[in-house]
Amino acid sequence: MKKLGFGCMRLPVLASGEVDIELFCKMVDEYLAHGFTYFDTSYVYHAGKSEEAVRRGLTSRHAREEYFLATKMPTWSVFKREDVRRFCEEQLERTGVAYFDNYLMHMLTEKDYERMVRIGAFDEFRKLKEEGKIRHICCSFHDTADVLERILDEQEDIESVQIIVNYADMADPDLTIRGAYDTIVAHGRNVIVMEPVKGGELAQVPPLPQAVADMLRAQDRSMSTASWAIRYAASMPGVMVVLSGMSTLEQVEDNVSYMENFKPLTEQEMEMMDRAGRMIFDKLPIDYRHAEIVNPAVKTFLSLMNNRLIFPIPHGWQDAMYESYVTRAGKPADLLRAEKDPVVIDGLRRAIDSFENNKA
Repeated sequence: MKKLGFGCMRLPVLASGEVDIELFCKMVDEYLAHGFTYFDTSYVYHAGKSEEAVRRGLTSRHAREEYFLATKMPTWSVFKREDVRRFCEEQLERTGVAYFDNYLMHMLTEKDYERMVRIGAFDEFRKLKEEGKIRHICCSFHDTADVLERILDEQEDIESVQIIVNYADMADPDLTIRGAYDTIVAHGRNVIVMEPVKGGELAQVPPLPQAVADMLRAQDRSMSTASWAIRYAASMPGVMVVLSGMSTLEQVEDNVSYMENFKPLTEQEMEMMDRAGRMIFDKLPIDYRHAEIVNPAVKTFLSLMNNRLIFPIPHGWQDAMYESYVTRAGKPADLLRAEKDPVVIDGLRRAIDSFENNKA
């Protein structure tokens, strides 16, 4: 399988807000014409319209053996074992296929994982696999690396894990993105990369620092900024596919141009990308690196807040990770009472405002 995947979370839309099916069909055909096959969607993308768009733009127009289809069950809405089957069968109908190649528990956190175990969701996944309705049991993950370690230790049936991997987030040790990646590889499972360009944030200046963009351009002027991010992720050991949420035909054309005959980055280029990541986090909005911290757990909360401040993505995966981490580390409002450093106290207060009071 070629390593560029077509993410269906950011499909082209018309002025009405509906998916532009005509343009999507052209994008699908261009992508397939270059030998790429992996499509990734979800029950909730595009307000629930992505799977229907996949049926109209892909599955009703191309033979089943031409593509590899992955979708995700809305884990947060599953409260009994029967819900697993109900969602799977509804999604099969929505997408117009008889089976999914990869079926994922979407946005798994420790809290949702424990509920999935309790209701027997994994048993139902295994049954659906036995019936041929899904080929591979997978999950997407939004929590800290220690939680993923536990999940993979306990669930041998999980074949692939979809996680965020990009050269920026990998550079922040307190975010544990690199730790999650290392955990998947150590367990011998496949890594499916999402957000390699961080929702497009690593393709434009700002938020990408000009110095980083200049460094990448000086290395190879023929390569787009986005290409460096995608090729970095695709060059990581254990990576099965890198998803790109493509919204235009031009993005498809750019991506296939450098991924059709993909060559992993050289050791020197990988070192350059690691340096680029460190440059992004060189000046932290909440610089707690030299602060006196009473409880090391607060670093993750401060790291999440810095991530949101550096990259203006208002709400998303950071919220899921924050909410789950609270159950293990405690509420930041309680933690800040023991802290003495003003930088740490101010940072925790900003995190509370952003993640709990929904302020930017």
